[in-house]
Amino acid sequence: MPFGDAPFGFFVFWISWFLMRIVLFVSLAWIAQCEVLLTHTEVFRAGVGGYHAYRIPTILSTSNGALLAFAEARRDSRGDPGQGDIDLVMSRSTDQGKTWSAMQVIDDPGEKWAASNPTPLLDRTNQRVWIFFNRWEPGFGEEKSQPGTTNNQMWARSSDDNGLTWSAPRDLTRVSRDYDNWGGMFLGPGGAIQMKSGRLLLPAAMKADAFSVQATVGSFTGSLGLMRAYVIYSDDHGQSWKRGTLVPALTNENQLVELADGKLLMDARQNNGDHRWFITSTDGGQTWLRPRIGIGVTPVATGIERFGKTLMWSGPALANRQKLVIRVSEDEGQTWNRERVVYGGFAAYSDLTILADSTIGILWERGSTEGYQSITFTRLNRDFLDAPVGQ
Repeated sequence: MPFGDAPFGFFVFWISWFLMRIVLFVSLAWIAQCEVLLTHTEVFRAGVGGYHAYRIPTILSTSNGALLAFAEARRDSRGDPGQGDIDLVMSRSTDQGKTWSAMQVIDDPGEKWAASNPTPLLDRTNQRVWIFFNRWEPGFGEEKSQPGTTNNQMWARSSDDNGLTWSAPRDLTRVSRDYDNWGGMFLGPGGAIQMKSGRLLLPAAMKADAFSVQATVGSFTGSLGLMRAYVIYSDDHGQSWKRGTLVPALTNENQLVELADGKLLMDARQNNGDHRWFITSTDGGQTWLRPRIGIGVTPVATGIERFGKTLMWSGPALANRQKLVIRVSEDEGQTWNRERVVYGGFAAYSDLTILADSTIGILWERGSTEGYQSITFTRLNRDFLDAPVGQ
């Protein structure tokens, strides 16, 4: 039949068929985009590589999309610095966390020394990656380190090829702490940021000496951790560093996030109560306002990160470091109304990052039969955050 003689119904049929195919294609594409994403991949496993345990995970997304996962590799026991040999290690992923490279030792400070508290940072101005960390002399940790000594140190390395190779270590001990008066300081872990102004910021906390106090604060009775948080900052891309003032509260492990109005928010751990502290700075961490009560959680290191117009927070929901959750704030940290369960078992320290495809990554301490059996990378998307509870 010549094209010009085709009945009208013939055209209607084929046009309708064509439009339905387009609608089906668009619908399937939309469904694929809206699929809830939640995947878990093991990065470090206790006992592997000659190490008793891996702890204190932190993660960074580089400018070319690679992921860098850092941890403390504790050779002799699960104990903190002062209780055995600890190396700083890293694994790298170039496929959004689906697979990870062989473990690489980034810093081995010596026999029975400890390298701790990895705190990575990306300078978006020059794409340089930094890793800041502490070193501790054998037998010394936060409880024993003394003023005027090198019992406790702070060091840095940098990479200009997205974590493939690293510079020689640089000693920042004397600028990171009041050397003659503080017994020790420790970083983050994690939570370092670059502000819109270009300022580089490292979260930190200090302990004056080995002195502790037995006291009662609210429902808590015991040894008060006389530690206070602060930040270390640079306005010249890491050439020089300065310390801000101490937060006016007993605080220790903490992370930072920049608010929409340019203020700085610190989310800090306290060991003597059932909640964290939120502390705000209006001058980029040089001084701090009065703390306000933060998220209720057992004493633990948690993650906080900006995700578009929202803030995200990760940590365990139960008092015995179980049930990893991610919480969302849509009002710059004033309230945290949305919570999604990531894992129901043992879960302790965690850190957050945003991937190149705008999915979310969590690196966290995981256990099935007990805590700290592995460090796991979890990737999820906004649809996971938005899905109805129970889905």
